[in-house]
Amino acid sequence: GLRGTSLPGAVRADEAIHEREVGGLSWPGNKEENLKRSITFIVLIAALALVAAGCSSDDVGGDDFKIAIIAPSASNDRAFTQSIVDAADKLLEDGVVGEVAVTDATFVVEDAAVAIRDYATQGYNLVVAHGSQYGGSLQEIAPDFPEISFAWGTAADTFDLPNVFSYEAASDQGGIVMGKMAAALSQSANVGIVGPIEVGDAKLYVDGFEAGVKSQNASATVNINYIDSFSDVALASEAAKSLIGQGADVLSGTAQMTIGAINTAKTENVLWFGTQSNQTEVAPEIVVASQVYHWEHMLEDMIKQVGEGTLGGELYKITFANEGLVIEYNEDFDLPDDVKKIGDDAIKEFEDE
Repeated sequence: GLRGTSLPGAVRADEAIHEREVGGLSWPGNKEENLKRSITFIVLIAALALVAAGCSSDDVGGDDFKIAIIAPSASNDRAFTQSIVDAADKLLEDGVVGEVAVTDATFVVEDAAVAIRDYATQGYNLVVAHGSQYGGSLQEIAPDFPEISFAWGTAADTFDLPNVFSYEAASDQGGIVMGKMAAALSQSANVGIVGPIEVGDAKLYVDGFEAGVKSQNASATVNINYIDSFSDVALASEAAKSLIGQGADVLSGTAQMTIGAINTAKTENVLWFGTQSNQTEVAPEIVVASQVYHWEHMLEDMIKQVGEGTLGGELYKITFANEGLVIEYNEDFDLPDDVKKIGDDAIKEFEDE
Protein backbone atom coordinates (compact mmCIF):
# COMPACT_ATOMS: atom_id res chain seq x y z
CA GLY A 1 0.00 0.00 0.00
CA LEU A 2 0.89 3.64 -0.17
CA ARG A 3 1.45 5.45 3.07
CA GLY A 4 2.34 8.92 4.29
CA THR A 5 0.95 12.40 4.18
CA SER A 6 0.33 14.48 1.09
CA LEU A 7 3.50 15.87 -0.40
CA PRO A 8 4.26 19.60 -0.11
CA GLY A 9 3.14 21.81 -2.94
CA ALA A 10 -0.28 20.21 -3.45
CA VAL A 11 -3.04 22.59 -4.42
CA ARG A 12 -6.44 22.44 -5.97
CA ALA A 13 -6.39 23.51 -9.59
CA ASP A 14 -9.08 26.12 -8.97
CA GLU A 15 -6.73 27.86 -6.53
CA ALA A 16 -4.32 28.37 -9.45
CA ILE A 17 -1.42 29.28 -7.19
CA HIS A 18 1.15 26.49 -7.34
CA GLU A 19 1.58 23.22 -9.16
CA ARG A 20 1.72 19.98 -7.21
CA GLU A 21 5.31 18.88 -6.79
CA VAL A 22 6.05 15.29 -5.94
CA GLY A 23 9.29 13.79 -4.74
CA GLY A 24 10.85 10.41 -4.15
CA LEU A 25 13.66 8.17 -5.24
CA SER A 26 14.55 7.68 -8.90
CA TRP A 27 14.81 4.39 -10.67
CA PRO A 28 15.69 3.35 -14.23
CA GLY A 29 12.71 2.11 -16.28
CA ASN A 30 12.21 -1.07 -18.22
CA LYS A 31 12.40 -0.95 -22.05
CA GLU A 32 9.35 -2.44 -23.86
CA GLU A 33 9.88 -3.22 -27.54
CA ASN A 34 6.34 -4.01 -28.68
CA LEU A 35 4.15 -1.21 -29.99
CA LYS A 36 0.76 -2.41 -28.81
CA ARG A 37 0.43 -4.39 -25.64
CA SER A 38 -1.55 -4.89 -22.51
CA ILE A 39 0.47 -6.32 -19.64
CA THR A 40 -1.05 -7.82 -16.55
CA PHE A 41 1.14 -8.48 -13.53
CA ILE A 42 -0.45 -10.32 -10.61
CA VAL A 43 1.11 -9.80 -7.21
CA LEU A 44 0.22 -13.11 -5.54
CA ILE A 45 1.31 -12.06 -2.08
CA ALA A 46 -0.22 -8.58 -2.17
CA ALA A 47 -2.68 -9.18 0.64
CA LEU A 48 -0.05 -10.68 2.93
CA ALA A 49 2.36 -7.86 2.11
CA LEU A 50 -0.23 -5.25 3.01
CA VAL A 51 -0.86 -6.88 6.36
CA ALA A 52 2.85 -7.28 7.03
CA ALA A 53 3.46 -3.64 6.24
CA GLY A 54 0.66 -2.59 8.52
CA CYS A 55 -1.13 -0.69 5.75
CA SER A 56 -4.38 1.00 6.67
CA SER A 57 -7.69 0.27 4.99
CA ASP A 58 -7.56 3.43 2.88
CA ASP A 59 -4.27 2.48 1.23
CA VAL A 60 -4.63 1.97 -2.49
CA GLY A 61 -2.77 0.51 -5.42
CA GLY A 62 -1.59 -3.04 -5.82
CA ASP A 63 -3.03 -5.66 -8.12
CA ASP A 64 -6.51 -4.08 -8.26
CA PHE A 65 -5.33 -0.77 -9.70
CA LYS A 66 -5.18 -0.47 -13.49
CA ILE A 67 -3.45 2.27 -15.49
CA ALA A 68 -3.93 2.88 -19.21
CA ILE A 69 -1.58 5.04 -21.27
CA ILE A 70 -2.33 6.55 -24.66
CA ALA A 71 0.73 8.06 -26.33
CA PRO A 72 1.65 9.50 -29.73
CA SER A 73 4.79 7.54 -30.57
CA ALA A 74 6.39 4.15 -29.99
CA SER A 75 6.84 2.81 -26.46
CA ASN A 76 10.57 2.52 -27.14
CA ASP A 77 11.01 5.94 -28.79
CA ARG A 78 13.83 6.96 -26.40
CA ALA A 79 11.87 10.14 -25.82
CA PHE A 80 8.46 11.38 -24.70
CA THR A 81 6.39 8.19 -24.88
CA GLN A 82 9.09 5.96 -23.41
CA SER A 83 9.39 8.27 -20.41
CA ILE A 84 5.80 7.62 -19.28
CA VAL A 85 5.87 3.91 -20.22
CA ASP A 86 9.07 3.39 -18.22
CA ALA A 87 7.48 5.12 -15.23
CA ALA A 88 4.33 2.98 -15.34
CA ASP A 89 6.38 -0.18 -15.83
CA LYS A 90 8.38 0.71 -12.72
CA LEU A 91 5.17 0.92 -10.68
CA LEU A 92 4.08 -2.40 -12.16
CA GLU A 93 7.39 -4.01 -11.25
CA ASP A 94 7.13 -2.67 -7.69
CA GLY A 95 3.56 -3.91 -7.26
CA VAL A 96 2.14 -0.41 -6.89
CA VAL A 97 -0.26 -1.22 -9.74
CA GLY A 98 -1.56 -4.51 -11.08
CA GLU A 99 -1.92 -3.72 -14.76
CA VAL A 100 -0.47 -1.31 -17.29
CA ALA A 101 -2.10 -1.10 -20.71
CA VAL A 102 -0.45 0.94 -23.45
CA THR A 103 -1.82 2.13 -26.76
CA ASP A 104 1.08 3.87 -28.43
CA ALA A 105 1.77 5.32 -31.88
CA THR A 106 -1.57 7.18 -31.73
CA PHE A 107 -0.32 10.38 -33.29
CA VAL A 108 -3.72 10.77 -34.96
CA VAL A 109 -5.85 12.48 -32.32
CA GLU A 110 -9.07 10.74 -33.40
CA ASP A 111 -7.44 7.34 -32.88
CA ALA A 112 -6.27 8.38 -29.44
CA ALA A 113 -9.77 9.57 -28.51
CA VAL A 114 -11.20 6.14 -29.37
CA ALA A 115 -8.59 4.49 -27.13
CA ILE A 116 -9.21 6.93 -24.26
CA ARG A 117 -12.94 6.25 -24.32
CA ASP A 118 -12.41 2.51 -24.65
CA TYR A 119 -10.15 2.31 -21.58
CA ALA A 120 -12.62 4.39 -19.56
CA THR A 121 -15.45 2.08 -20.62
CA GLN A 122 -13.38 -0.91 -19.47
CA GLY A 123 -13.06 0.65 -16.02
CA TYR A 124 -9.37 1.47 -15.84
CA ASN A 125 -8.72 3.44 -12.66
CA LEU A 126 -6.40 6.01 -14.24
CA VAL A 127 -6.35 6.83 -17.96
CA VAL A 128 -3.30 8.85 -18.98
CA ALA A 129 -3.46 10.78 -22.26
CA HIS A 130 0.23 11.47 -22.74
CA GLY A 131 0.25 14.27 -25.28
CA SER A 132 -0.72 17.92 -25.29
CA GLN A 133 -2.67 17.32 -28.50
CA TYR A 134 -5.14 15.12 -26.57
CA GLY A 135 -6.56 17.90 -24.39
CA GLY A 136 -9.62 18.59 -26.52
CA SER A 137 -10.56 14.93 -26.61
CA LEU A 138 -10.15 14.55 -22.87
CA GLN A 139 -12.28 17.62 -22.22
CA GLU A 140 -15.13 15.95 -24.12
CA ILE A 141 -14.69 12.40 -22.80
CA ALA A 142 -13.95 12.86 -19.09
CA PRO A 143 -17.41 14.22 -18.15
CA ASP A 144 -18.97 11.03 -19.52
CA PHE A 145 -17.03 8.94 -16.95
CA PRO A 146 -17.25 10.76 -13.59
CA GLU A 147 -15.97 7.70 -11.68
CA ILE A 148 -12.80 7.38 -13.78
CA SER A 149 -9.66 9.45 -13.21
CA PHE A 150 -7.90 10.96 -16.21
CA ALA A 151 -4.54 12.68 -16.58
CA TRP A 152 -2.89 14.49 -19.46
CA GLY A 153 0.21 16.47 -20.28
CA THR A 154 2.25 18.28 -20.81
CA ALA A 155 -0.22 20.98 -19.89
CA ALA A 156 -1.41 23.06 -16.96
CA ASP A 157 -5.16 22.85 -17.46
CA THR A 158 -7.66 20.48 -15.83
CA PHE A 159 -10.61 22.17 -17.61
CA ASP A 160 -12.13 22.66 -14.14
CA LEU A 161 -13.13 19.00 -14.26
CA PRO A 162 -13.02 17.09 -10.95
CA ASN A 163 -11.70 13.91 -12.56
CA VAL A 164 -8.84 15.34 -14.67
CA PHE A 165 -5.23 15.79 -13.50
CA SER A 166 -2.71 17.67 -15.62
CA TYR A 167 1.06 17.58 -15.57
CA GLU A 168 4.11 19.32 -16.99
CA ALA A 169 7.89 19.09 -16.91
CA ALA A 170 10.19 21.97 -16.06
CA SER A 171 12.33 20.84 -18.99
CA ASP A 172 14.07 24.21 -19.21
CA GLN A 173 15.91 23.29 -16.01
CA GLY A 174 17.70 20.37 -17.63
CA GLY A 175 18.16 22.45 -20.76
CA ILE A 176 20.08 25.04 -18.77
CA VAL A 177 22.19 22.41 -16.99
CA MET A 178 23.18 20.60 -20.18
CA GLY A 179 23.54 23.83 -22.18
CA LYS A 180 26.20 24.95 -19.73
CA MET A 181 28.09 21.66 -20.17
CA ALA A 182 27.67 21.83 -23.95
CA ALA A 183 29.29 25.27 -24.03
CA ALA A 184 32.15 24.02 -21.89
CA LEU A 185 32.73 21.03 -24.19
CA SER A 186 32.41 22.84 -27.52
CA GLN A 187 35.76 23.45 -29.21
CA SER A 188 34.21 25.69 -31.88
CA ALA A 189 31.98 27.67 -29.48
CA ASN A 190 29.11 26.63 -31.75
CA VAL A 191 26.14 24.59 -30.52
CA GLY A 192 23.06 23.45 -32.44
CA ILE A 193 19.56 22.46 -31.29
CA VAL A 194 17.01 20.44 -33.27
CA GLY A 195 13.47 21.30 -32.18
CA PRO A 196 10.10 19.79 -33.19
CA ILE A 197 7.26 22.32 -32.92
CA GLU A 198 7.68 25.48 -30.86
CA VAL A 199 5.29 24.50 -28.05
CA GLY A 200 5.13 22.96 -24.57
CA ASP A 201 8.05 21.22 -22.92
CA ALA A 202 9.89 21.18 -26.26
CA LYS A 203 10.09 24.97 -26.44
CA LEU A 204 10.91 25.15 -22.73
CA TYR A 205 13.83 22.77 -23.24
CA VAL A 206 15.18 24.51 -26.33
CA ASP A 207 14.97 27.92 -24.67
CA GLY A 208 16.64 26.57 -21.55
CA PHE A 209 19.45 24.91 -23.49
CA GLU A 210 20.17 28.13 -25.39
CA ALA A 211 20.17 30.11 -22.13
CA GLY A 212 22.54 27.58 -20.56
CA VAL A 213 25.01 27.83 -23.42
CA LYS A 214 24.96 31.63 -23.31
CA SER A 215 25.34 31.75 -19.53
CA GLN A 216 28.48 29.63 -19.78
CA ASN A 217 29.92 31.35 -22.87
CA ALA A 218 28.25 34.60 -23.85
CA SER A 219 30.10 34.70 -27.17
CA ALA A 220 29.06 31.19 -28.26
CA THR A 221 26.89 30.71 -31.34
CA VAL A 222 23.60 28.85 -30.82
CA ASN A 223 21.67 27.86 -33.94
CA ILE A 224 18.15 26.44 -33.52
CA ASN A 225 16.33 24.49 -36.22
CA TYR A 226 12.63 23.76 -35.59
CA ILE A 227 11.43 21.19 -38.12
CA ASP A 228 7.68 21.59 -37.40
CA SER A 229 7.27 17.89 -36.65
CA PHE A 230 7.53 15.63 -33.61
CA SER A 231 7.94 12.46 -35.66
CA ASP A 232 9.87 13.17 -38.89
CA VAL A 233 13.13 11.31 -38.27
CA ALA A 234 14.52 12.04 -41.74
CA LEU A 235 13.88 15.76 -41.39
CA ALA A 236 15.57 15.77 -37.97
CA SER A 237 18.59 14.11 -39.54
CA GLU A 238 18.72 16.79 -42.24
CA ALA A 239 18.40 19.51 -39.60
CA ALA A 240 21.34 18.06 -37.69
CA LYS A 241 23.44 17.96 -40.87
CA SER A 242 22.61 21.62 -41.50
CA LEU A 243 23.61 22.63 -37.97
CA ILE A 244 26.87 20.69 -38.22
CA GLY A 245 27.49 22.37 -41.56
CA GLN A 246 27.17 25.72 -39.78
CA GLY A 247 29.99 24.74 -37.43
CA ALA A 248 28.27 23.04 -34.48
CA ASP A 249 30.34 20.41 -32.69
CA VAL A 250 27.74 19.78 -29.96
CA LEU A 251 24.05 19.14 -30.60
CA SER A 252 20.87 18.59 -28.63
CA GLY A 253 17.20 18.20 -29.42
CA THR A 254 13.86 17.06 -28.09
CA ALA A 255 10.98 14.76 -29.13
CA GLN A 256 10.90 11.31 -30.71
CA MET A 257 12.22 12.50 -34.09
CA THR A 258 15.64 13.19 -32.55
CA ILE A 259 16.68 9.59 -33.25
CA GLY A 260 17.49 10.87 -36.74
CA ALA A 261 19.56 13.73 -35.36
CA ILE A 262 21.42 11.47 -32.94
CA ASN A 263 22.39 9.06 -35.72
CA THR A 264 23.67 11.97 -37.80
CA ALA A 265 25.66 13.25 -34.83
CA LYS A 266 27.14 9.79 -34.40
CA THR A 267 28.17 9.63 -38.06
CA GLU A 268 29.79 13.06 -37.86
CA ASN A 269 31.36 12.43 -34.42
CA VAL A 270 29.48 15.36 -32.88
CA LEU A 271 28.52 15.30 -29.18
CA TRP A 272 24.86 14.95 -28.16
CA PHE A 273 22.80 15.88 -25.08
CA GLY A 274 19.42 14.11 -24.80
CA THR A 275 16.17 14.78 -23.01
CA GLN A 276 12.89 13.09 -21.95
CA SER A 277 14.36 9.57 -21.86
CA ASN A 278 17.89 8.17 -21.53
CA GLN A 279 19.37 8.20 -25.03
CA THR A 280 22.79 6.74 -24.24
CA GLU A 281 22.08 3.37 -25.84
CA VAL A 282 21.29 5.00 -29.19
CA ALA A 283 24.86 6.24 -29.57
CA PRO A 284 27.05 5.60 -26.52
CA GLU A 285 30.08 7.02 -28.34
CA ILE A 286 28.71 10.58 -28.49
CA VAL A 287 25.85 10.93 -25.96
CA VAL A 288 27.18 12.90 -22.99
CA ALA A 289 24.10 12.92 -20.74
CA SER A 290 20.31 12.88 -20.82
CA GLN A 291 17.67 14.73 -18.86
CA VAL A 292 15.20 11.97 -17.96
CA TYR A 293 11.56 12.51 -17.02
CA HIS A 294 10.81 10.31 -14.00
CA TRP A 295 7.00 10.44 -13.98
CA GLU A 296 6.66 7.50 -11.57
CA HIS A 297 6.61 9.69 -8.45
CA MET A 298 3.81 11.78 -9.91
CA LEU A 299 1.82 8.72 -10.99
CA GLU A 300 2.18 7.17 -7.55
CA ASP A 301 0.83 10.33 -5.96
CA MET A 302 -2.11 10.34 -8.37
CA ILE A 303 -2.89 6.75 -7.34
CA LYS A 304 -2.87 7.85 -3.71
CA GLN A 305 -5.19 10.74 -4.54
CA VAL A 306 -7.61 8.46 -6.37
CA GLY A 307 -7.68 6.11 -3.39
CA GLU A 308 -8.62 9.02 -1.16
CA GLY A 309 -11.44 10.04 -3.47
CA THR A 310 -9.71 12.85 -5.36
CA LEU A 311 -10.00 11.88 -9.03
CA GLY A 312 -8.50 15.05 -10.50
CA GLY A 313 -8.49 18.81 -10.37
CA GLU A 314 -4.81 19.08 -9.45
CA LEU A 315 -1.72 20.20 -11.35
CA TYR A 316 1.70 18.54 -11.25
CA LYS A 317 5.13 19.70 -12.34
CA ILE A 318 8.27 17.55 -12.28
CA THR A 319 11.50 19.36 -11.37
CA PHE A 320 15.00 18.68 -10.08
CA ALA A 321 13.84 19.65 -6.60
CA ASN A 322 11.25 16.84 -6.48
CA GLU A 323 13.47 14.40 -8.41
CA GLY A 324 11.04 14.17 -11.28
CA LEU A 325 13.88 15.43 -13.47
CA VAL A 326 17.20 13.60 -13.33
CA ILE A 327 20.38 14.10 -15.34
CA GLU A 328 21.64 10.62 -16.21
CA TYR A 329 25.26 10.73 -17.35
CA ASN A 330 26.68 8.29 -19.88
CA GLU A 331 29.13 6.34 -17.76
CA ASP A 332 31.12 5.32 -20.85
CA PHE A 333 31.70 8.92 -21.94
CA ASP A 334 34.94 10.44 -20.66
CA LEU A 335 33.45 13.65 -19.30
CA PRO A 336 36.10 15.96 -17.80
CA ASP A 337 35.64 16.49 -14.07
CA ASP A 338 35.47 20.26 -14.40
CA VAL A 339 32.64 20.03 -16.94
CA LYS A 340 30.69 17.56 -14.80
CA LYS A 341 31.11 19.96 -11.88
CA ILE A 342 29.52 22.72 -13.97
CA GLY A 343 26.51 20.46 -14.51
CA ASP A 344 26.31 19.23 -10.95
CA ASP A 345 26.55 22.77 -9.56
CA ALA A 346 23.73 23.90 -11.84
CA ILE A 347 21.58 20.96 -10.75
CA LYS A 348 22.18 21.81 -7.10
CA GLU A 349 20.99 25.38 -7.67
CA PHE A 350 17.67 24.02 -8.95
CA GLU A 351 17.44 21.46 -6.15
CA ASP A 352 17.87 24.22 -3.58
CA GLU A 353 15.11 26.43 -5.02
